[in-house]
Parts: sequence; C-alpha cells; structure tokens
Amino acid sequence: MPHTDTAHRRRRKEARPQELLDAALALFVQKGFAATRAEEVAALAGVSKGTLYLYYPSKEELLKAVIAHYLSARIAAGAAQAAEHSGTATALLQGILIDWWTQLYDSPASGVFKLVITEVRNFPEIAEFYHREVVERAHDLLGRVVSQGIAQGEFRPVDVDHAVHSLVLPLVMICLHRHSFGACTPADWHLDGRAFIAQHVQLVLAGLCVRPPEPAPAARPTA
Repeated sequence: MPHTDTAHRRRRKEARPQELLDAALALFVQKGFAATRAEEVAALAGVSKGTLYLYYPSKEELLKAVIAHYLSARIAAGAAQAAEHSGTATALLQGILIDWWTQLYDSPASGVFKLVITEVRNFPEIAEFYHREVVERAHDLLGRVVSQGIAQGEFRPVDVDHAVHSLVLPLVMICLHRHSFGACTPADWHLDGRAFIAQHVQLVLAGLCVRPPEPAPAARPTA
C-alpha cells in the first residue's frame, strides 16, 4: 500500500503543472488576467496558493507558461511538420493551417487569443513575450513556406509578409469571436468556425497559387 500511495503522489505531482495551466487558462479567459487572483487558480486546480508559486513564481510567469504551452509548443510542432514535408507548399499550408487551426479552435487553447488581445496593453512584458514567442515564430514559419512556394513557381510573386497576415489574421479573429460575441449568439447562427477555417485558407491559397490548388481533405474532428 505505501508503494501505491507513493506512486499515486508521484503521478499527481507530474500532472500538477498541466492542471495549473488548465485552471489558469479557464479563469483568465473567463474573468480576465488582471481580475483573476492566484488563489482562485490554485483552488480550481485543487492545490494551495503556495504550491502554485512553487511552479510559477508570479501570475505573469503563469500567463507566460499558458502562452508557451498552448501556442508556442503548437508552433514548434508545425515547424517540425514543415521540416519533414516533401510535398507542395500548398499541401503544407493546408496541413498547418486547416488541421492546426481546427484543432486549436476546438480546444480551450483558442481562448488564449481573447486573453492576450484584451490584456496585453496593460502588461507590456506579456505583450513582448507573446510577440516574440508566438507572432514572430508563426510569421517566420509561414513566411518560409510562402517563400518556398514562390521560389518553386507554385505561388505568384506576392509580398510575403502581407500574404502571411492575410492567412493568419482572420483565423485569429474566428477564435476571438468564439470566446466573445460567439459565446452569446444562438447555437444555430450561420457562422461555423470549422467550415470558415477551411474555406478561408482555400480562398487565400486560390489567390496565391499559379494554378488552382487541390481541395484540402476535410478536417478531422477532435475527440
């Protein structure tokens, strides 16, 4: 029995950072970063405030960890996918943007955009962290793919920065909509976020491609 208790405590300790991040994300999105107290995060995660500070020494560091876990890590996974890709730039963008953003939209992580956009003006350190770890890294990744497509004659010679913004900003907005106005509208309202993501990416790719792109496979539903 003691051995079982020790193993259980070890598993709980290993799971605790994720539980704290989940609790922080839920409360930050619901109440706002400034309005959320550290003890509320700890209580939702089922730990003491002191335990929370053992893992994250300040509320600002906790928010940085939320951003890094839910967004930066996903961008790193997209970069790994790009590094292994041997097909067309169109197929790579479809995979990164449609699959990646649909999974993000379907997860609580889509709330990070609302959190950041509504809070960063009052927290310059968080704004700098988000820009460095999310905006710049995502822009660099997608910019490389667009540049590759241009170099291979697959895409028209367009301004790469503007093309990346055209691809990404509406996707950020659909996630922001889900956690703001979309949370108050009827469930049968005509804006289907998952369909919008696929349709938007296809529309922009149609403008980028020298020849019409092949339709992307339907996004796989998440569990």
